[in-house]
Amino acid sequence: MKERIFTIFKESAEIKIAFVEKYASQIEELSKKIATRLKKGGTVYLFGNGGSAADAQHIAAELVGRFSKNRPPLRAVALTTDTSILTAVGNDFGFETIFERQIDAFVSSNDVVIGISTSGNSENVLRALKKAKEKGALTVVFTGGDGGKAKNLGDYTFIVPSFETPRIQECHITLGHTLCELIEKFIFG
Repeated sequence: MKERIFTIFKESAEIKIAFVEKYASQIEELSKKIATRLKKGGTVYLFGNGGSAADAQHIAAELVGRFSKNRPPLRAVALTTDTSILTAVGNDFGFETIFERQIDAFVSSNDVVIGISTSGNSENVLRALKKAKEKGALTVVFTGGDGGKAKNLGDYTFIVPSFETPRIQECHITLGHTLCELIEKFIFG
């Protein structure tokens, strides 16, 4: 069992190293763009399903609350938390529209939209990203494997080089934490 434990940690570390070697410059550039939009009154909207919904909520909480320093709150909303909207829209219009409808209601061209899908093929995430692009928002995709259908929907697309959901999610939350840290530094020094 200990051998398997070490293998899991080693795989996770190797995937994260390969990921950051490919995307470090894009992460820095995106952090600056998000910080600029937040300073101008924009909002970061995040969404996904299952573990990706939890990641969306986690990242939103870090921005609204604090990541590593006490500072004013930053505007961030996880579109996965309002059960009345999720169930009403899902019931009346279909589950595939639960994020798209919220994007249509809330998002403007000054905002950032982050769609999280480990496969890149979640229909509700794809539809929301397309709607965000129509509205002129900065679109960001967190995905894995081959990127799925979402790979072409982001102004910034981050594809974790793995087809294993746990490894993809581990990298996604590290990416989210890194963005939070850099955004704080760019806004608050």
